[in-house]
Amino acid sequence: MRTERVVEAGAETPVSPEILAPKVPFDIDEAMARIEEAVRPFPKAALFELAEEGYTTPFEQLVACMISIRTRDEVTLPTARRLFAAARTPGEMSHMTPDEIDALIRTCTFHQGKAAQIHAIAVRAEAEYGGSLPCDADVLTSLPGVGPKCANLVLGIACGQARIAVDIHVHRVTNRWGYVDAPTPERTMEALESKLPRQFWVEINRLLVPFGKHICTGTLPRCSSCPVLDMCCQVEVTAHR
Repeated sequence: MRTERVVEAGAETPVSPEILAPKVPFDIDEAMARIEEAVRPFPKAALFELAEEGYTTPFEQLVACMISIRTRDEVTLPTARRLFAAARTPGEMSHMTPDEIDALIRTCTFHQGKAAQIHAIAVRAEAEYGGSLPCDADVLTSLPGVGPKCANLVLGIACGQARIAVDIHVHRVTNRWGYVDAPTPERTMEALESKLPRQFWVEINRLLVPFGKHICTGTLPRCSSCPVLDMCCQVEVTAHR
């Protein structure tokens, strides 16, 4: 039997035969079904959790996504809920000052800059779009602080459009699988748009965020318990659990 060993935290850990086994062709339908079951015990990705709680408008989803930038979901969720308890619409939030918004979101990263951007978006939504943000990618990405990831999450969750939102988890996992080969999240999004079946365009973020946080982690991924190990090429994985 073939055996190899990796060094983990100063100790040698045997690599199981299953991990070393030849890979079968990647079946995205089967992979997504397996991952759906595997992530069931874990918390949902923040924006999807907030949508289930009723925060479903483009404005609410966009504000929550801005709060989430460089911020863990465990912080994003209570921060967004605290802000929405005070104001949920562009009209309500435009009547707050940036300092008042900042006081409510100061638990998130870069809170002062985000507060100013959120206030500016609320003012513009009220003045130019009748108090609600349109489901329009060009409009969303023209707003301060809004990039393709947040725009696509809003369009996918709040607007029901088929859009791929690539964060660090989607980027890392799909490249680790060998499903795409792209150096940046932006290039990964382009690669997925040309390959991923459209029924998974929104789902891939919903599923791969908890999958990437709890199973296919950035360091020492849990390959021994991965539901798609038989398909995954384990690109650049040098040590695992």
